[in-house]
Amino acid sequence: MKDINHHAPVKCSMKIIISESGKKVWEVLTDINKWPDWQTDIKTAKLNGALKEGTSFDWKTGGAKIHSRLHTVNPYLQFGWTGKTFGMSAIHNWTLTEEDGKTVVEVKESLTGIAASLFKKLFNKNLETGMQHWLELLKTACERKP
Repeated sequence: MKDINHHAPVKCSMKIIISESGKKVWEVLTDINKWPDWQTDIKTAKLNGALKEGTSFDWKTGGAKIHSRLHTVNPYLQFGWTGKTFGMSAIHNWTLTEEDGKTVVEVKESLTGIAASLFKKLFNKNLETGMQHWLELLKTACERKP
């Protein structure tokens, strides 16, 4: 997996425990085209091909259009991408670890670029809030009973 930039001006790392299998979490997390169905901050998302390393996807969140490329697709364990918007570059990674029928989901992201440097404090706060929200929504979507 491509590591985040630990020297980036904007970075965040968080974990959550989801009361579902890693397989279930993987299915929800990696179905990019369905992100807007459960991730309320995402307005559109389209995977431009198969779910594999090198495939790009385009999405819109928080008013920003983002073009991303998958760098890691390791089923049930690791999922990650890079993305660009407004002169910033992001590295975003998910790691899934199944323990006793539950899944520990860890997410890490770093942002670099002129805007990230200029608005470091604001962007760090927004990234932390957004990441926490994404994890909570993922938990809800995975644990929802049909």
